[in-house]
Amino acid sequence: MDIYHIIRRPLVTEQGTHQSKQTFAATRTRPGRGGAYSFEVHPDANKIQIRNAIEKIYNVKVQKVRTSLRQGKRRRYRHKSGITRSWKRAVVVLNPEHHIDLF
Repeated sequence: MDIYHIIRRPLVTEQGTHQSKQTFAATRTRPGRGGAYSFEVHPDANKIQIRNAIEKIYNVKVQKVRTSLRQGKRRRYRHKSGITRSWKRAVVVLNPEHHIDLF
């Protein structure tokens, strides 16, 4: 799978913007971390593929990747009911010295 097919789009929301601005300094028991950025990714992509794609596309160093599957919601349109599509979300935590200018 191509790296540009793995990352579909960045999720720019109020919560995502707030998380991208937060950085934490290193303490005695925990290493420091940079901001967290959210992306919609291909449902078949794993964490290693997501990490490699983000590092190559944005030229940053990824510290951690968290993923979650978002189920589609039931919706009604006129007299028919259906389900919106399911999708996968990835939250990427960067090293403290890196950031993405997109957010």
